[in-house]
Amino acid sequence: MPPYYGPDEDSHTIFLERSFLAADFVSGVGYGIQLVLYLTCATFLWKSRKERRRSTFLLVYISLLLCVETIFEVAQSNTVQMIYVDNRNYPGGPWEYFLATQNLPINILFIASLFSLTFLSDLLVLWRCWVIWSAFGSNLYASLALVFPCFLLLASFALGVIWALQSSQPGLSLYSSLPIAFGTAYLAVSLGVNVVLTFLISMRLLYYRRKIVDSLPEGAGSDYVSLVTILVESASIYSTFALIFLITYALNHPINSVFLVVASAAQQIANYLIIYRLTQGRGWDGQTARLTRLTTLNFDLSLRPEISTSVGLEGTVFSQTEEGVMQEPASQVIKSHRSGEIKDKTSSLQALNSPRTTPHDKY
Repeated sequence: MPPYYGPDEDSHTIFLERSFLAADFVSGVGYGIQLVLYLTCATFLWKSRKERRRSTFLLVYISLLLCVETIFEVAQSNTVQMIYVDNRNYPGGPWEYFLATQNLPINILFIASLFSLTFLSDLLVLWRCWVIWSAFGSNLYASLALVFPCFLLLASFALGVIWALQSSQPGLSLYSSLPIAFGTAYLAVSLGVNVVLTFLISMRLLYYRRKIVDSLPEGAGSDYVSLVTILVESASIYSTFALIFLITYALNHPINSVFLVVASAAQQIANYLIIYRLTQGRGWDGQTARLTRLTTLNFDLSLRPEISTSVGLEGTVFSQTEEGVMQEPASQVIKSHRSGEIKDKTSSLQALNSPRTTPHDKY
């Protein structure tokens, strides 16, 4: 039997150290994904900054996110180096060194950056919830819907500050009994904010989906009501991993360090996906819900039975033809209908789900 060269620590502590090291690798992967998404979103936002004032704001926001995330990654990597390289012979092993040095500036920076990322991300989802609810024409309903989430967000901010301060006290750590108590409360409230906002966003989008699914041709407006849209806009990907982390952290299970960085990375990725949809013109804004006020105009299309038409009261007509789904101003269609013929169009009808344009035939 070969000699044993492993550490003189119990299996639980060894599992803790392995999980901590694995978390550093997972954190790096998540940072790489975020960097790619940041560059993609920043490129589109920079190009549209002159046409849309919101683009400048979002560009500043994602730049701030990336800066804080970079600080988090530097602190994470430096902590691993200090534990496993610089102080490998610390009495009790690397994990004991980590628990005993939570008051070091680098560890305080780690906790503060993690807390800041969570709070900034919660603000984005809160804003998206406001946009989606107010897009239906009533700021009053949107304000009432956000009263409870706002109170939860303020409570999570207060608990997060206490958690960060307690975790960085000499002799304490993230895994001491008092920080665990405050941390569990903070994470539970923070998760509650996301669950409530996810529910509000999902229910509103499902309501919108039900309103238009039978009114528009197949595929029309799908960018705004698909299940993928609901999952992205509600940032539900983060809520899932945050719940897993909360459970493992409250139970003080060693694997919680992995789910900590997974949840954090998932939260930032969800932010970038929301902003990416906005840069592509597929995210919700104040004009999107106008398509929900739909009616149907019954034209005499006996000469062209293969065309079915739906029209929004805001002035957009959707036509289902053999070539696909097209849109054009309702006034143009109505004028052509009243004259008894569909005239040649000087501009092509743009397909909703294809960049290809298809002109109508004269008849």
